[in-house]
Amino acid sequence: MKLSLLIIVAAFAGALGHRSASAQMIVEVGIPVGSTPGALIIEDLDGNPVDLSQYRGRPLLVEFWATWCTNCQALQPQMESAYENYHTRIEFLAIAVGVGQSQRSVKRHLVRHPSAYRYLFDRRGTAVRTFLAPTTSFIVVMDENGVVTYTGVGPDQDIEAAVNTALD
Repeated sequence: MKLSLLIIVAAFAGALGHRSASAQMIVEVGIPVGSTPGALIIEDLDGNPVDLSQYRGRPLLVEFWATWCTNCQALQPQMESAYENYHTRIEFLAIAVGVGQSQRSVKRHLVRHPSAYRYLFDRRGTAVRTFLAPTTSFIVVMDENGVVTYTGVGPDQDIEAAVNTALD
C-alpha cells in the first residue's frame, strides 16, 4: 500500500514537472514557466484600477497574499530581505486575494505590519484566474518581457533564487 501511494505521488509530481532553482527542486504550480500571463487590470487598496502591463520592461515578482495566511507570514522575512537586496532590479507586488478579507482589512494589517512594496487587491479573483494561483503564498516571477521564470508555493521557497531566475 505504501509503495503504491509513493508511486502515485511520484507520478503526479512528474506530471506537474520540476524546475531547479539553486540547489532545490521545485514543483511547478499555477501558470506554467515559460508562458506569459494575459492582460490584467485589478485594483489598488483605494479601489483605483492598476494595469499590470505597466510593469513590462522590468522583472516582476508577484506574491498572492492574505492577512490570514500563515505561510505568507512565514515567508515575509525572506520577501523583505529579497526586496531590500533587489528592489532596484525587480519590482515586487503583493496581490491580496479577495477571500476572507477586504481592502480595508488589508490596509489595517499594513498599518500594523508595514511593507516596503506595493499591495493590490484582487476583488473578483481575476488575478487568481490569470495566474492559475492555487493558494496564497504563491509566488510568480517574470522576466522583463513578462515571461514566467519561476512559480512556487509555501513558506520554504528560496525567494532570492526565484528572483535570480528573472535576472540571469
